[in-house]
Amino acid sequence: MKRVRFRWAACAVLALGSVAAQAAGRLVVDGAWIRTAPPTAAMRAGYATLRNAGDAPIEIRRIRSDAFGDVGLHATVIENGVARMREIENLRIAPGEQVVLEPGGRHLMLMQPQRELAAGASATLIFDLDDGATTATAEFVVRDAEAAKAADEHAHH
Repeated sequence: MKRVRFRWAACAVLALGSVAAQAAGRLVVDGAWIRTAPPTAAMRAGYATLRNAGDAPIEIRRIRSDAFGDVGLHATVIENGVARMREIENLRIAPGEQVVLEPGGRHLMLMQPQRELAAGASATLIFDLDDGATTATAEFVVRDAEAAKAADEHAHH
């Protein structure tokens, strides 16, 4: 009887140990919004706070959406006094770290809208992570910059 309990306990410890050894990153997307634009606009800009709530680094490899033909991650950089956009190929986020996508900085370029996105509408974006199997999904709501700022301030109070 003691031998059976010992084997069961040893198996339980081994099982728990293997779970604890598998560190994983977990992408959380907060405050997601898309800036309003004229209905004929060929592209939109998206903003959010991306946070790694896991215990291992994550890398965003691709962002996709049925609402847009193409989604890219860009950064606004100033070169010789001129603002230019540069594509960010892969975004790495350390455990506990957050990356803010905001006007004038890093942001999502949402190109070729597949349908009209008026204020109040939403679009689902899917973030594919570097392990090839993990994704994070977020609803981005269309609003103007002032409404987004007010909603953000309300969420922090």
